[in-house]
Amino acid sequence: MLSELMNFLRACFQPSSDPYAAAEIRGRQDGLLWYKDSGQHLNGEFSMSVIQANNLLEDQSQIESGSLSLHESGPKGTFVGVYDGHGGPETSRYICDHLFQHLKRLTSEQDLMSADVIRKAFQVTEEGFLSIVRSQWSTNPQIAAVGSCCLVGVICDGTLYVANLGDSRAVLGRVVKATGEVLAIQLSTEHNVSNESTRQELQSLHPDDPQVVVLRHNVWRVKGIIQISRSIGDVYLKKAEFNREPLYAKFRVQKPFKKPFLSSEPAISEIQLKPDDQFVIFASDGLWEHLSNQEVVDIVHSHSQNGSARRLVRAALQVAAKKREMRYSDLKKIGRGVRRHFHDDITVVVVFLDTNLLFKASSTKSSSVSLRGGGVNQLPNSLSPVTTPV
Repeated sequence: MLSELMNFLRACFQPSSDPYAAAEIRGRQDGLLWYKDSGQHLNGEFSMSVIQANNLLEDQSQIESGSLSLHESGPKGTFVGVYDGHGGPETSRYICDHLFQHLKRLTSEQDLMSADVIRKAFQVTEEGFLSIVRSQWSTNPQIAAVGSCCLVGVICDGTLYVANLGDSRAVLGRVVKATGEVLAIQLSTEHNVSNESTRQELQSLHPDDPQVVVLRHNVWRVKGIIQISRSIGDVYLKKAEFNREPLYAKFRVQKPFKKPFLSSEPAISEIQLKPDDQFVIFASDGLWEHLSNQEVVDIVHSHSQNGSARRLVRAALQVAAKKREMRYSDLKKIGRGVRRHFHDDITVVVVFLDTNLLFKASSTKSSSVSLRGGGVNQLPNSLSPVTTPV
């Protein structure tokens, strides 16, 4: 009895966890840079990194691996989300809190993973954020002008689903056996009016509005305001009831509108993965602004897996510094807020694919992973509250 009591007391007074072990789980911080150089997901390894540029980090991201359902017998796999916010962090944080939980619930109802399940999860997340805007309109009307791009990847039973709103990007690295080279294959469709096809799409949806897309200072923008044509949030360009005072005048469209200018309908691709598929890079547009698809794939392929995401962030910052004719070491000294004049928030998740694990994930028993960019962990089976203060 005495020995049991002593063991209990020792457990109470010893440190709750090893700080170094905790850092390995949550990742590490170096100034404005957060990174997790290596982690294990059901289908291989992953690397993750985030660099902050804004006063408040507007990028949010997560990787969830294990059950993709509320039922233990349901589908298993890996979920990756990159949410590039604009106008503030509220929408991207909301997506990070809710989208995956909606996906798990919908997967449980259907008892399978599918493009339709992912599409519905996007829809419910959009509706949830709209309800937040409605509830806060009288006290915080500017939340109507906050939005986020949303890039999601789901690996399940050898299939990769990629869903996207906005201009974040997913790129696959596929090896060419004959040469040993790795090809860069873009998997996501981007919704930015700098692309002619996106402009044409908007113009066809609004044939009576010649000003639906406007060129200002050599940059194409929807109604002269925003570059992307699809997002979560940005309800001031989707619902006319929020395009009025007390919303700031710079966000308001002059004439009343009946049809939304922006959409929350994701473009979804379904890819059957092959043994030659080595890795997938998911990143916000801050990375692709400075590096091409092939450059990114070459950097990942030519180095060890460990630290891949951090290596890509550094490469992008080196290019950003060179564009401004300054040294990378000097760029690193610039604080958040001011840093936004040199580069955007950048989020990178590199997911490596192990062929031996890729088609066994549903039957493999392994510990779950739940990690957010910045090192915030959640219990794998916890449900986020229906609404989140923003």
